[in-house]
Amino acid sequence: MPPMSLSREGPPVPPANRPHAPAFGHADVPDLRLLVFALFFIFGGITSLNDVVIPKLKALFTLKYAEVMLVQSAFFAAYFIVSLPAAALVRRVGYLRAAVLGLSLMTAGCLLFIPASAAGLFASFLAALFVLAAGITVVQVVANPLISLLGPPATAHSRLTFAQGFNSLGTAIFPFLGAMLILKSLSTVDPSTLTGDALDRFRIAESHVFVRTYLALAAVLVLAAGVVWLRRNRLASVAADDASMLGHPLELLRRPRFAYGVLCIFLYVGAEVSIGSLLVSYLMQSEVLAISSEQAGKHLPWYWGGAMLGRFVGAYFLRVFSPGKLLAFNAGSALALLLISAHSTGGLAAYALLAVGLCNSLMFPTIFSLASEGLGARAAQGSGLLAMAIVGGAIVPLITGKVADRSSLQFALLVPALCYAGILGFGVFSRRSAAAA
Repeated sequence: MPPMSLSREGPPVPPANRPHAPAFGHADVPDLRLLVFALFFIFGGITSLNDVVIPKLKALFTLKYAEVMLVQSAFFAAYFIVSLPAAALVRRVGYLRAAVLGLSLMTAGCLLFIPASAAGLFASFLAALFVLAAGITVVQVVANPLISLLGPPATAHSRLTFAQGFNSLGTAIFPFLGAMLILKSLSTVDPSTLTGDALDRFRIAESHVFVRTYLALAAVLVLAAGVVWLRRNRLASVAADDASMLGHPLELLRRPRFAYGVLCIFLYVGAEVSIGSLLVSYLMQSEVLAISSEQAGKHLPWYWGGAMLGRFVGAYFLRVFSPGKLLAFNAGSALALLLISAHSTGGLAAYALLAVGLCNSLMFPTIFSLASEGLGARAAQGSGLLAMAIVGGAIVPLITGKVADRSSLQFALLVPALCYAGILGFGVFSRRSAAAA
């Protein structure tokens, strides 16, 4: 049975009249690449704001580490629930229309911070974050395979890594601004000293900083959705190899390379989010830097900025060296830095942990592209499964938080360390291309 065209960007047009409908993997479409780079910047930055939201909510609601990590659980659980439906959406309406729907859902999540702030309840913030993350999931399921397909297959590793650099640019900028907007008041008022009506009034008043921040983000998202909508007819049909709604994506897990890649996306996101979530609290410790929450929050760009620098530089190295070998080197380096930080104090402990961001740089795009090699028309399905694995950001931080509550933040670094050990193994396993393996 010939492949069916289940996803179309625009109305049916004869091939001769499609000057702007490129064939994936062969066309140079610079305006669409720039658009996808912008999407990476936006969803990366908004995701990284969780690292600022966590210490704020922990203080406001006097939560334990394991409890406040429910922020990441609520956020990243959306990837597990929404990813496969998002892949089906791409097959149904096309990449760019799906991106518009994802941006619209993100806008709705930002607006939900208004009733969440008015309620002053921790659960209401979790609900808003879940909706926001659902929209990000749709956009990410679109963006990762799309940037790989908009160009020659031989440079897909490098191109996705370069695009992820814009993701990291967002994660470097947003936390710095968020620290100034969201964490500032925690430096002057200790919520644990308040009780009763005074505490309730303080929580509601302080929650309004979320409203201002996320309303501004909603305005940006509406603008981005409009720009994408104007370009919704820029791509040709996406061929699918069967007519089922989801396309039987679980069959892809029979491929050992792809299945191991899915596991490593789980491990990587879990490790990265665990470290980012605990960084502010880690740096505030008396045996590390002994600084305020706002000052610690301003150190977050060093972690995410390292990933940005590494991705832009790594885009070149991936054209020269084996992606698998570079992945193994970075994972091994991250593992070593975690061990150094856990067994030291002061500046060495702080900056060793911050330097893990540089090691993270190549991991997500390299794992993603190595796992996706040879998927062809099933790229959207593969992207859906790989995005599902981002649920590691919901599970691993929760485990890390429980370990921190029962021991210490230093000992809790063992959890992400084990994750990087697994990624090192995937780098060795996939050091040759899928075609050569």
